[in-house]
Amino acid sequence: MATEIHKAGTDDGWHGVIEEGGQFPPEKDRYHLYIGLFCPFAHRANLVRHIKQLTDIISLSVVKPYPKGEDGWRFPASNDEYPNATIDHLFNSHFLHEIYFKADKDYRGNYSVPVLWDKKTNTIVNNESAEILRFLPTAFTSILPPSIASIDLYPASLRPQIDALTPFFQTSINLGVYRAGFARTQSDYSSACISLFAALNKVEALLAKNGGPYVLGKQMTELDLRLYATIVRFDTVYHQHFKTNLGMVRWDYPVLGNWLKGLYWRVGGFKETTDFKHIKENYTKSHGDINPLAITPLGPYPDIEEGYEEDWSKLRVGEISHPAVLEAMSKMQLGV
Repeated sequence: MATEIHKAGTDDGWHGVIEEGGQFPPEKDRYHLYIGLFCPFAHRANLVRHIKQLTDIISLSVVKPYPKGEDGWRFPASNDEYPNATIDHLFNSHFLHEIYFKADKDYRGNYSVPVLWDKKTNTIVNNESAEILRFLPTAFTSILPPSIASIDLYPASLRPQIDALTPFFQTSINLGVYRAGFARTQSDYSSACISLFAALNKVEALLAKNGGPYVLGKQMTELDLRLYATIVRFDTVYHQHFKTNLGMVRWDYPVLGNWLKGLYWRVGGFKETTDFKHIKENYTKSHGDINPLAITPLGPYPDIEEGYEEDWSKLRVGEISHPAVLEAMSKMQLGV
């Protein structure tokens, strides 16, 4: 997870909302988003920024994917230093933590991305990715063209399903890869890896049942963004770097792989926000205890396969049939 811990203590961060009539009303060029292209949690916010065509409304700065140290994430000295990383366009800061201290000089929490900044009041609006994912899709409805404003990632008719699946996705998959990757004992790793693949088996079956092209069927929701940010990194990073190698999405989960190909190649915003150089080099060059020589593997190739299948009924439903995975799967509840 893209977080640095300040040693002096903790703080709850910022939880503001951009909304009409609120402290942070929707205005063009008022807000600025800080992200790392490597971070799956920041990826959610950037996906919304593209899907809702907010790129001309919310400006952007991108930290470098490495090195990572006690001072936290760094900005490049120039926009040419590292491809697609940028200087801090607002303050020309050297480190992300400087942004936090501009909002609160006594801040003692996490230096994480994403950070949504308000240029007018000179403070942070929100630095919690799940909260940004929820409010940002509708924050600028009043100033967007109707065709874009109507894109609803949390539609009322699907909210019960979204609310039921969100904790499962977050705990079992979005955080599940980290529990396996950062495990410090064999038993902790084995338990986390088994649980993760049991969850992926469940998701494969769920996608097949709903028939695509999205998690819940015909309408894209925030669940697709939540899942994509992890799955797009799975084969290229988690499989080898976090040792989640009981299977690969492209070979062992045909339905999940087709869903991924559909988003990446066919839905605007997904390919554009996915930078595999940032992703691969962040993980492999920032975790010295996991990869001490900081060598970044060349594969797999290609990063995302082509060949989307329009007729989902033709897809084989995959499964990792390891006995421990199947046992864990039998005890796992999706919530829907």
